[in-house]
Amino acid sequence: MIIIIGAGLSGLLTAYRLKNEGIPFKILEARSRIGGRIHTVFGEENTPVEMGATWFQNQHTQLIALLEELGINYFEQFIEGSVFYQPSANAPAQSIQIPKQDPSYRISGGSSHLINALYEKLDPDDVLFDQTVTEIKFHENSVQVIAKDVFAGDKIILAIPPKLWSKRILFEPHLPNDLMQMATQTHTWMEDSIKIAVTYAQPFWLPKHQSGALFSNAGPITELYDHCNQERSKYALCGFINASFQNLNDEKRRTSVLRQLTSVFGEQAGDFIDYKECVWSREINTFEYSHNELYPHQNNGNPIFRHSFFEGKLLISSSESASEYPGYMEGAVYAGNITAEKIIAGKKVQ
Repeated sequence: MIIIIGAGLSGLLTAYRLKNEGIPFKILEARSRIGGRIHTVFGEENTPVEMGATWFQNQHTQLIALLEELGINYFEQFIEGSVFYQPSANAPAQSIQIPKQDPSYRISGGSSHLINALYEKLDPDDVLFDQTVTEIKFHENSVQVIAKDVFAGDKIILAIPPKLWSKRILFEPHLPNDLMQMATQTHTWMEDSIKIAVTYAQPFWLPKHQSGALFSNAGPITELYDHCNQERSKYALCGFINASFQNLNDEKRRTSVLRQLTSVFGEQAGDFIDYKECVWSREINTFEYSHNELYPHQNNGNPIFRHSFFEGKLLISSSESASEYPGYMEGAVYAGNITAEKIIAGKKVQ
């Protein structure tokens, strides 16, 4: 049996591929939900808004192929009309026109649509929640995993960010020093991000020929985009705020965001239905403190993560391990596909 740690995109995709080949597995997930850093939430008007991974582009071919394989639609990010740009805190936001960009896309129904589609292909008994792995022991012919329960298998796949497993799981015997050192110095994408989404009864920006986009060097909002659903029947704005605002309490942070929205878009921006946010540094199953500040994507895709260890009993997955587009959804799909191929090829050789 294969034991997969993590029910994010790479872990679920690996499991889906293994199931199609009749290879038994169990997924151990520390959270009480699937998806990891893909997390679509629904407000009072049932408007899907993204608290995690959202956009992809034409070059993300493996993700697009997976969506098509599963029959999931996607649509182009709306960015028609003027854009607001705020160069500094002392300058008001300016309405500007930007040249046509390469399109970005969003998944119809929310990014979690992909996660849920993969999960529905699996037997629910094979995905176990609230299983925080604390120890992994490698024996001559087996692997033992200690979480809330104890599991035994033939191989284990680490489908969570390297910084997490390097700092939170005790390995016996120890992993190689160069692997552990690299893992602790590998940035986890999104771990220091704050996503916000505000839903509205009407898209007040459209009649004004505004795209709903805002780019600001002043903050708290640094990037904001139209976040209406594909049918454009649910209305929202969604984006990022400066990570330094994690130090404010929830009420002060929300007040700061809404103050900026009304100063840029007008009083209508204050007449909202719902406000959602996710401070990813508070997500204990995503964020792990680093003694040294890591720059975005630092050591993502490092070649050491492509090796297997303990005579093939340990494989490393997750988006950060991918040699192509690490840190993004495309990287997670790439890692999931490659990891599954290694397992399947090994079974065929046997």
